[in-house]
Amino acid sequence: MAILDINEIRAILPHRYPFLLVDRILEMETDRIVGIKNVTFNEPQFTGHFPDFPVMPGVMIVEAMAQTAGVLVLHSMPDRANKLVLLVAIENARFRKPVVPGDTLRMEMKIIKRKASVAKMAGIATVDGVVVAEAEVMCKLADKEEKPPAAPEIKVPAEAAV
Repeated sequence: MAILDINEIRAILPHRYPFLLVDRILEMETDRIVGIKNVTFNEPQFTGHFPDFPVMPGVMIVEAMAQTAGVLVLHSMPDRANKLVLLVAIENARFRKPVVPGDTLRMEMKIIKRKASVAKMAGIATVDGVVVAEAEVMCKLADKEEKPPAAPEIKVPAEAAV
């Protein structure tokens, strides 16, 4: 039985299709959360990754893990509508087995360090009890009004411009 269903997750996370990558939360404690993502063939990444052998991109697995962590961070915040959880670092990411359409990706994240507005979490993703990915993510809590830093301007020499 789900602790949080998709509608409750949508009330916590700002992500929407096609980038909401958590379907249900199964378990949640103060410093630990378990969520799932049902991987389906009709997701847009599978048209190009790879047409004859659809595999969920590793970065999307890590993003699903980070979104699961974001639910944990935001869930108990009274003013969460005004907050964002921004991914600021990924460490020790390992991808063990491909995740393919039809799989149910189970993501377990644990807070290993929390300080003011920053949390570091470690997690694993499994399919049918087999570890498919693991990573540590660092997230920063930010106000929605804060503007992200501007991207640095890249100067392209005139002869390189097409």
